[in-house]
Amino acid sequence: MAYWGGGAAGGWSGQGNWNNQLRPNTLRRSTDGWDDEELGSVYNHRVVMRLSKFVAPYRGRLALATLGTLCVAFATRSMPRVVEGLIAGASNKDLSAVNFWGWVYLGLAAFGAAFYFLQLTMVGWIGHRLLLGLRRDVFAHLQKLSLRFYDNNEVGRVMSRVTSDVTSLQDLMTSGFLTILGDIAGIGISIGYLLYFDVRLALVTFSVVPLLVITMAVWQAYSRRAFTRVRQAIAVVNANLQENVSGVRVIQSLSREDENARRFDSINRKNLHANVDAGRLSAAVMPAVEIIVAIAMSLVVAYGGYLVLHGHMGVPALIGFALQLQLFFDPVRDLVLQYTQLQRAMAGGERVIEVLDTKPEFEDAPDAVALDDIEGRVDFHHVSFRYVDDVPVLSDIDLHVQPGETIAFVGQTGAGKTTLTALISRFYDVTEGAIEVDGIDVRKITHASLSRRMGLVLQEPFLFSGTVAENIAYGRPEATRDEIEEAARAVGAHEFILRLEAGYDTYLNERGGNLSQGQRQLISFARAIIARPRILILDEATASVDTQTEVIVQRALKTLLVGRTSFVIAHRLSTIRNADRIVVLEHGRIIEQGSHDELLALNGRYANLYRMTYEQHGAAGGNGAQEDGRTSTASGFSPAPQPI
Repeated sequence: MAYWGGGAAGGWSGQGNWNNQLRPNTLRRSTDGWDDEELGSVYNHRVVMRLSKFVAPYRGRLALATLGTLCVAFATRSMPRVVEGLIAGASNKDLSAVNFWGWVYLGLAAFGAAFYFLQLTMVGWIGHRLLLGLRRDVFAHLQKLSLRFYDNNEVGRVMSRVTSDVTSLQDLMTSGFLTILGDIAGIGISIGYLLYFDVRLALVTFSVVPLLVITMAVWQAYSRRAFTRVRQAIAVVNANLQENVSGVRVIQSLSREDENARRFDSINRKNLHANVDAGRLSAAVMPAVEIIVAIAMSLVVAYGGYLVLHGHMGVPALIGFALQLQLFFDPVRDLVLQYTQLQRAMAGGERVIEVLDTKPEFEDAPDAVALDDIEGRVDFHHVSFRYVDDVPVLSDIDLHVQPGETIAFVGQTGAGKTTLTALISRFYDVTEGAIEVDGIDVRKITHASLSRRMGLVLQEPFLFSGTVAENIAYGRPEATRDEIEEAARAVGAHEFILRLEAGYDTYLNERGGNLSQGQRQLISFARAIIARPRILILDEATASVDTQTEVIVQRALKTLLVGRTSFVIAHRLSTIRNADRIVVLEHGRIIEQGSHDELLALNGRYANLYRMTYEQHGAAGGNGAQEDGRTSTASGFSPAPQPI
């Protein structure tokens, strides 16, 4: 399945071109499919501006949170001045001064606690709503992206954008920025108090700031690369985990558990090494900052002691200055810790924006029309298509299908059968030529109205978590229970559904895992039919069912295909020979078309394939049907489940 599984009918997935839509004018891709050129910066103005719209609806509460942050910073930095007053009052045995500064201390503590509570409650309220809005918008955008995007980006890596990257952005847009704002405000207030206590000591303190700046600049150069590797490594882990969970049946059937565990361990160890390297850098910077703080404190104590001894400064003022000095460097320590979060959040923000900025391969044209109903006429006007430049998949397809006509596509693997049906549904746009529905180019029809008029049943049925009834009505949620049961009866699914534990209300596990393959396919048929499509596409829809189930489905198809334009890809002759017209494809071109009898009489490629199939089948030891009724051959089809 080219337009679901990541490869085209001809084996091409289009890699290399699609990434240009993510990052124009570059072909560089990171380990997880996105370019990493801008990742790891501590501040990305583009990210902040783009994401500020998610905060805008909560500007009132954000203002309250900001007020709380600033008030907490003011209350905290005012404490050393109060301590100075208390010590001075105690030294002078001034009880009234001690009482005054004691009440001021308690008042500041209560003031700071109240505004700290305000800050935390506002941040929590805004943060959860930001998370809701971001994930909702990213999810909605992912639903609109073209299938080529999913051809080239693994599910696990896409999921990491909706989960971990969005969460890191939530932290940044709320507590992260407010914490940084509080730290910056705290540094400013501390500078003011340090100058108030003693200008000379303040200048001594500021003399170590250049050393601190140099240390942080050197550390930032290394940490940026380290944190980028961490983001890449965890994305690869997520992708590998998702792939192994989704393919667990194949893994177990081929006894690949040990080998896959070894490979996952290798990937996980790379993630470990990336995180250890980043952790080592984070661990190194804090001791460096502490050494600089110790140098500053030593200079202050030495020079301050000199000033006290010579009567140029009082002991209470020196103690207050020393306390304020600690508060001056506390935000510096905090900003170092916030640096990691900033880099993580900016990296996540860049990735989220890249997803939001990824344009669908095609969008509704400004003059696109919405079709209320269609007759079902489909015309291919010299259609050509390629997934990769210079590698044609379809060439000069000229085919005209009348309303209600059933067309069967036959050809070897890679002939372009699935690609042709994908173009009808406009999962991809043609490279050359045009496809028209009722005389209107599909590029001039709104995608939603076109989809409503089409039904699609794939070889691998996909069911969603929910009840049987919900899965059948998936394309038409407003359908009544009677309509749901009528659709199930039409495809022969009603009887087995009634035998389920809760009938139509039976809850299905992920992908319908508590049903057999044939049962899942029958529900897929019912789901396609209840949407009342005028155009029906069956892509190997009977390949997954057993012989008995196929007889039921074939009986249903005789009714279901009446009045609907149908395109059928099938390897079973019973489906093909009943088609109004059989189109034989080879290397992306139509080489023959006609009814089953006409093509046999033509004695061309189809007749050769037909004879070869039955010769091989007969040589295998049968009179027309093997046990499972699904003899697959290179011809592109296999015999019917019963002799015809």
